[in-house]
Amino acid sequence: MYGKSEHRDDYQDVPRPVAAMARDLPDGHHIPAHRHRRAQLIYGTTGAITVTTGHGVWVVPATRGAWVPAGTSHGMTCAGAVALRTVYFEPESVASLPAEPAVLSVSPLLRELIDEATRLPVEYDRAGRDGKIMELLLLELAPNPVPALYLPMPDDPGLASLCSEILRSPAESWTTGAAAVLSHMSPRSLQRKFPSATGMSLARWVQQARLVHAVRLLARGVPVTAVAAASGYSTPSAFTAMFRRTLDTTPKIYFAD
Repeated sequence: MYGKSEHRDDYQDVPRPVAAMARDLPDGHHIPAHRHRRAQLIYGTTGAITVTTGHGVWVVPATRGAWVPAGTSHGMTCAGAVALRTVYFEPESVASLPAEPAVLSVSPLLRELIDEATRLPVEYDRAGRDGKIMELLLLELAPNPVPALYLPMPDDPGLASLCSEILRSPAESWTTGAAAVLSHMSPRSLQRKFPSATGMSLARWVQQARLVHAVRLLARGVPVTAVAAASGYSTPSAFTAMFRRTLDTTPKIYFAD
């Protein structure tokens, strides 16, 4: 796109501290887990992106970007058509950014700088206008992580299997008893081990899984009424109340903020 490569490997060893790539990806497009030596900001101007790392799962709408430190294994899946605008950084140029995966706010200025960066030559003139744009992009990329739509994934195989099943069927009524059977442990053991492994109660994790599912559907343009039903809520108002309580905004504003 823009006459440049659309393969990440072609941006890892360029003789510039910043390199930006644009790709248009269809709904459901999946990029398997991989890693690269540069740090990365994953940003889509449309749709939403699910980013999976060893730390957990993040869902990132078009007002936010996923920060992936250098060397971190990660995969991603598109919800809705995604106009991907991704930027790769030499690690020393972003030393002030988080050392762990995070979600960063993307200001209107940063959005425009990212878009312009993808249009610049890979070996841009560092002393001219193009170099100034990249310098300003680095300045605007402030280390200000925002509350993220995040699901921590446990290491325990039984709990990991349970969490995968919840993600496959978030609208189900996940009682402690039913969850204990799937995880091959007693209800008491599940209630003790699950918060220790994830930092959340089972009920909270299920609610977050439903929210992750809902945001993916909303990014695809599914109406709120249908999203509420598919996420296990009896009415759209109950779903919207949960959404507002958790993310401090409504579904409509969440995607337009």
